Amino acid sequence: MLSILIPTYNYAVFSLIENLSNQLCKVEIEYEIIVLDDHSTSFLEENKRIASFKNCSFTQNSTNLGRTKTRQTLAESAKFEWLLFLDADVMPENNDFIEKYLACFIEDQLVFGGYNYEKDQPDATKMLRYHYGKNREEKSELLRNKKPYEFAFSGNMLIRKKLFLTLNQNNLENIYGMDVFFAHQLWENQIPILHIDNAIIHLGIEKNEVFFEKVLESIAFRKKILSEKTGIEKTNKLLAKYKLIKKWHLHNLIKIAFSLTEPLLKKLILSKNPSLLSFDLYRLGYICKIP
Repeated sequence: MLSILIPTYNYAVFSLIENLSNQLCKVEIEYEIIVLDDHSTSFLEENKRIASFKNCSFTQNSTNLGRTKTRQTLAESAKFEWLLFLDADVMPENNDFIEKYLACFIEDQLVFGGYNYEKDQPDATKMLRYHYGKNREEKSELLRNKKPYEFAFSGNMLIRKKLFLTLNQNNLENIYGMDVFFAHQLWENQIPILHIDNAIIHLGIEKNEVFFEKVLESIAFRKKILSEKTGIEKTNKLLAKYKLIKKWHLHNLIKIAFSLTEPLLKKLILSKNPSLLSFDLYRLGYICKIP
């Protein structure tokens, strides 16, 4: 009935599997949990222990394929019709996490549970990712349902196997930020989305510089693949603003302004108290600057 699929790379997933297994013991359903390691070098012995849990398996890629291709492999190997994708660096916020998803087994439904972050802040080296997640991703069920495609975060997603395999075949780039591409596919195909209050806590907070560079990589990919797409304003605010800037022929002016302010903006972004306004301005300048 339910296949829980978790790609992992250099992250300890034992506690997550233990939590899920304990919840699944309380419900009478057929299930499997498959963890696929993307050729990690760390936590291998600890993660192999998850095979001791009922209906759980742990396998490894022979080479590093990236999260999207690893998810494709997981989906193809899944036994059941419903797939619950979870990132490795998360933990269900509540003990009825599985039960809430089971209540959503509806015809042709795609369900997102949402992301939350711990109340205790990390150290200064990880504040950019934390503040971004807390302010931009941690949203109520009500707000997410008003803008369903904008908050389609696949790290906590229930989806039918057939639908996922249909959509994911064009979504195999190993690039940070593929959720935006996936969300736009959902919008293009008018796939109905349901957002529910069933959050995971995102624990794997990257260091400021790592997150910053990943975001720039994501912006370059989005501009190349999605900037000319119809309806992109329904799925991504940055690309919506970029299209408006181009419409009013302001991108060259913004490129000049960005070249003058880039060092200051970057300093404010990577400071002990990161400025999300500076981050927004930097991203807007960057998307205008790159070819």
